[in-house]
Amino acid sequence: MTGLSILGATGSVGASTLDVVRRNADRFRVEALTANTSVELLAEQCLEFEPGLAAVAGEDEADALRARLQPHGLRTEVVCGIEGISRAAGLEEADTVVAAIVGAAGLLPTLAAARAGKRLLLANKETAVMAGDLLMGAVRQADGALIPIDSEHNAVFQCLPDGDAGPGSGISHVLLTASGGPFLDVPLEALPAVTPEQACNHPNWDMGRKISVDSATMMNKGLEVIEACRLFGLQVDQVRVVIHPQSIVHSLVQYRDGSVLAQLGNPDMRTPIAHALGWPERLDAGVEPLDLCEVARLDFRPPDLDRFPCLRLAMEAAASGGAAPIYLNAANEVAVEAFLENRIPFDSIAALIGSVLAKCAVADPTGLEAILELDAQARVVAREYLREIAI
Repeated sequence: MTGLSILGATGSVGASTLDVVRRNADRFRVEALTANTSVELLAEQCLEFEPGLAAVAGEDEADALRARLQPHGLRTEVVCGIEGISRAAGLEEADTVVAAIVGAAGLLPTLAAARAGKRLLLANKETAVMAGDLLMGAVRQADGALIPIDSEHNAVFQCLPDGDAGPGSGISHVLLTASGGPFLDVPLEALPAVTPEQACNHPNWDMGRKISVDSATMMNKGLEVIEACRLFGLQVDQVRVVIHPQSIVHSLVQYRDGSVLAQLGNPDMRTPIAHALGWPERLDAGVEPLDLCEVARLDFRPPDLDRFPCLRLAMEAAASGGAAPIYLNAANEVAVEAFLENRIPFDSIAALIGSVLAKCAVADPTGLEAILELDAQARVVAREYLREIAI
């Protein structure tokens, strides 16, 4: 049986992973689960899957989890903090690590899994954006493996020869599809007044609040452009974004001979998760088969950068390279948090990010310490701007 450590078990990707595990209980053993502060849900997961280790954000959450588990006599050891979560990432009993912690908080545990030589199933796009070269170098040095489980990058992986986009692959371009989110056809003049609840109401996908807002601004697609370059060794001009409202085609790979390969499926995260868990085999994901006659049509259009300025900022940061993607990600996390707390309007997300990118000094980080320092600097600048514009 394959031992699993699931980082971010209580989020949407973590929950989808556990559902796939339930359907393939003879293949997988859950060795570790981690969460931030969702103690009750993590306790329910521990009671069902009985991992040897569970990690949470802080001592208060750890005490609450121990109290919840103690009457049941579980063998689960409860730890906390970044050290505890990183321990779960490098746990000897876990062959495979699902990295599904949202945001920059997932950087250190994801690197810990890579350095431990794990088979890393990556859903944390921010780690690739902030430290992609460091991450891929760690995977190679430890003789590990990385399979993306974001639907778009997993689709690219499935369409590549042996998952490789190297010089001999014949690739011309990668096309990342985007649904356009809930505001694709909303009048531009109405966007400043949209609410967090509206932004989180994605038409196709059931996701957490942060990534739902990223989808509404299309920052998620900008981050995915940077991630695709890091994971597959592509140049920025080889990655394109196309709006596809149905979310049936998850990405496409165009080859020099004119061929275009696409991966299609219903919009359900269990498909890429099951693919990565079983690769090179195929597992039962519990997903309804795709009925093309029922879908009937597939629509595509170019993205409108006036409607989605965050995508434009991300593309510019991708082209600039160096520290720009780190600044971009940090500013976006601060901005989205402020929007979700009703401290800034929707259109100020892009304004804040643009201000941070303009103010932060050009730099080229050479290691983890430098990356973390640049991330912290960008957050300081973002919060200063936030104080000036916050409602």
